[in-house]
Amino acid sequence: MTKKILVMSGSLRAASRNTALARYALRHAPEGLQLEMADISQFPFYNADHPTPPPAVQRFFEQLRAADGLLLACPEYNYSIAPALKNALDWASREKDNHLLAGKTVGLMGAGGGMGTSRAQYHLRQVAVCLDLHVLNKPEVFCNAFTAGLFDEQNELVDERIQGLVKQLLEALKAALKT
Repeated sequence: MTKKILVMSGSLRAASRNTALARYALRHAPEGLQLEMADISQFPFYNADHPTPPPAVQRFFEQLRAADGLLLACPEYNYSIAPALKNALDWASREKDNHLLAGKTVGLMGAGGGMGTSRAQYHLRQVAVCLDLHVLNKPEVFCNAFTAGLFDEQNELVDERIQGLVKQLLEALKAALKT
């Protein structure tokens, strides 16, 4: 049975390396996984005073309801989680049925500065505890977005080692969802 994975890039930049990682994953999903990209670019900041979520957020909720798991491309801003990604998780955590995230298996990857996105991924793991998300421990996928040769001029992932790690992460997600 095919499992559905919702992919999110926490970066809103057009030339985002994290979105490049997400695109690579979308094109290389193993058999048995169906990946779909979420667009979080039109989300307003979460505010409990909104009587109903805006249409972009409602579409996201529909995608989450249909998803068996998540793949998050997590940028690092100021040693922590990018605001766009955290905002999307905040919206989902406050949905009235409050079960959009609970129990979902999550794979993390990211491209950032000197230490990749290791610090942001650590913070995201802390947030995941509160949201009852089950984050895979291995493989750890983070790379320095500014290292020559990882991405080409079209912002496509070309480094074979990182490509292999992304593929391993997808296989780990697939295996975790079989149980």
